[in-house]
Amino acid sequence: MTTVCLVRHGETDWNAQGKIQGTADIPLNKAGARQAAQCGAYLTGADWDLIVTSPLQRARRTAEIINETLGLPLIEMEQFAEKHFGDAEGMTYEERALTFPNRFYPNQEDNELFAERLAAGLKIINDRFPEQRVLLVSHGGVINAILGELSNGEIGSGKTRLLNACLSHIHFDKHNWIIQNYNQVSHLQHSLSSS
Repeated sequence: MTTVCLVRHGETDWNAQGKIQGTADIPLNKAGARQAAQCGAYLTGADWDLIVTSPLQRARRTAEIINETLGLPLIEMEQFAEKHFGDAEGMTYEERALTFPNRFYPNQEDNELFAERLAAGLKIINDRFPEQRVLLVSHGGVINAILGELSNGEIGSGKTRLLNACLSHIHFDKHNWIIQNYNQVSHLQHSLSSS
């Protein structure tokens, strides 16, 4: 059984300001680097085989910090880069609500093509790394789209607010990906309460 732990990247300044990032290549801030280190400390307790990361620097740096503890092969996959949100990138929630009240963002990546890109990425992981345990460091939009697809819309995009550095687990069982859990943050809360 192929198991994937979906890790949302650590916080960036744009996250803290409520700005939508999309393909804008924003770096982690100090809090984000700390969150990544907390993920790494937590994930050492399990037997992971490799890390796959989005090429965007906030995800890649999160993966690198996690990997300082784990020392695993690290692979970049373009399929798991964040969705391009078109003209809305760089805007806060309030700015988006005023400018695009219907939530249609001109020049954004098509939802169906985005879903196809993610499905292709998961297929590559399952084909290339069968029966392995994979850490996949990516983005809120990516993880929510995957969760939405696998849950038939019960959770995910438009319904679930994923926190920075949260963990969500899926596994491939016979013919389908199954969600085990999502938006897990106890590894962060424990660390925050002790600091």
